[in-house]
Amino acid sequence: MRLPLPTSAPPRPPDHLAEVIETSTTEFLAQCLDPDGLSFPVMPEFGSWVMSQDEESGNQIYGVVYHATTSPIDSVHRARALGLSLADLREQQPQIFAMLKTEFRVAIMGFRSPNLAGEPTGPMFQYLPPRPPQVHQAVYRCPAKTVVEFMDNLDFLRALLGLSQAPVDSLVAAVVRQGYQTRNLDRAWLVQAGRTLSTMLKDDYDRLRQILSQIHA
Repeated sequence: MRLPLPTSAPPRPPDHLAEVIETSTTEFLAQCLDPDGLSFPVMPEFGSWVMSQDEESGNQIYGVVYHATTSPIDSVHRARALGLSLADLREQQPQIFAMLKTEFRVAIMGFRSPNLAGEPTGPMFQYLPPRPPQVHQAVYRCPAKTVVEFMDNLDFLRALLGLSQAPVDSLVAAVVRQGYQTRNLDRAWLVQAGRTLSTMLKDDYDRLRQILSQIHA
């Protein structure tokens, strides 16, 4: 009897970068997937948008990356300096790449509910979903058009300003900078974002000035 030949796993989409390993009402922790070759996982940018899913409801959940780390899988032994370039590491210490993990934390900013066909095409809500994504759910980079649509309504900036677990002022500036770039340098949107922040921080001029000073356009 001839056994079937093993089949290789289908290639994952290029925007599939991580998997949820810890979850809560307001945020989730994700671990980057191992790269195909000898390299470190690509760490998502501070302030970038990612999305996952609550499989029970079909809600697509959107959030902002606010913290990322690369550390040994073995928590007992710390990494040590080797004085080698990446090319040297690949040649002399290739096992290093399998001994490290990259994780990032995401603050949940909103969600979108599915239609009757189960496709997430409804309106976007800029508040916490009924449930966060489950553990082991895939995490994807948000497509540019999704980011643009979500950031059309600048009310989400209030939620960002209210975060307690993140370097908030730098995070707000990073999100606005990236939003401006994603919107193809839409100056009118940038001005509106600045005015919205001015209204939200009208009683804290020093904080507003600190945030605006980090937005280079």
